[in-house]
Amino acid sequence: MTGIEIRNLAKHWGDIRAVDDVSFDVPQGSLTVLLGPSGCGKSTLLRMIAGLEDVSSGQVHINGQDVTHKDAAKRGVSMVFQSYALFPHLNVRENILFGLKVRKVEQAVRDKRLQEAARMVGLEELLDRKPANLSGGQRQRVALARTIVADQPVCLMDEPLSNLDAKLRAEMRDEIHILQRKLKLTMVYVTHDQTEAMSLADQVVLLKDGRVEQIGKPSELYETPSTTFSARFLGMPPMNVLRIDQIKDRGALNGAIPSGSPGWQLGVRPENISIADKGLSVKISAVDYMGAETVLRLRHGKQNLMARIDGRTNAVPGETLHITWNADDIHLFDEEGIRRGGIDAKPSASA
Repeated sequence: MTGIEIRNLAKHWGDIRAVDDVSFDVPQGSLTVLLGPSGCGKSTLLRMIAGLEDVSSGQVHINGQDVTHKDAAKRGVSMVFQSYALFPHLNVRENILFGLKVRKVEQAVRDKRLQEAARMVGLEELLDRKPANLSGGQRQRVALARTIVADQPVCLMDEPLSNLDAKLRAEMRDEIHILQRKLKLTMVYVTHDQTEAMSLADQVVLLKDGRVEQIGKPSELYETPSTTFSARFLGMPPMNVLRIDQIKDRGALNGAIPSGSPGWQLGVRPENISIADKGLSVKISAVDYMGAETVLRLRHGKQNLMARIDGRTNAVPGETLHITWNADDIHLFDEEGIRRGGIDAKPSASA
């Protein structure tokens, strides 16, 4: 069953198209991540789903109901913001219960939900504290508890972890994932962080300039990117994308080049590159030692690329070496940056 259906949704301000003809479904009880760079329209899209932003065109359906023009309070959704959105003059208990009091939920029900939510997120000992006396992680737990007590089937999260340090982000990411599955929430989660997307999502909607670039499971976007934008956005380091016509030694590319394909590009992930006795000649620009792995920053002619190898290496900047990869690890993109079907692909008519 579909929890949320987005159909041809758009938001325009004059000639500015912040969201442009976006469509996707969020299955009930699943977690969909809206991923993309700053300014791609992901937060605007989330706010339209929540009812906090007017829709220029298109439809929003939640649990089978058309809510496109309904007030936010009548959509059956809860929302967690980047800024936590806590009332500074209220303590943790009062912040968590604020929405239930506004809805005039009975005292006994409020108390029961409060205790359950506080236990879930580890706030039992902090209920009398004010937000100013909480850490960033504790404030975010209060926002999560407020979502839990709301008992709404749909939860929307707008970059909820971006204000936290790396260690705390990882911990909170795990907590959100556990809560989402335990409560069987239908969740839409906005982030620009590919690590959050890859680790949390059942489905990723990758956005660029207000439009959908690719939709699929994290593994699908990583293993079969539909465009060079998708290829470069997911992966750390990102996929290497090389202009084929700027590589003189075609034999070093494992014979993977279709005939008559000017402007085509070859993609290969850094972890699929190996140092070899022969292959593509490259010069080392820098060596980044990461502990368990080392990233080599390389240059072939005017093109930059990276290789990720296990452990340490004796390679040094300025050294010339050869790299290679398996033919199965190659991704081909045409002159428009669109994925083509493999090493035996035929060029498009425009090529």
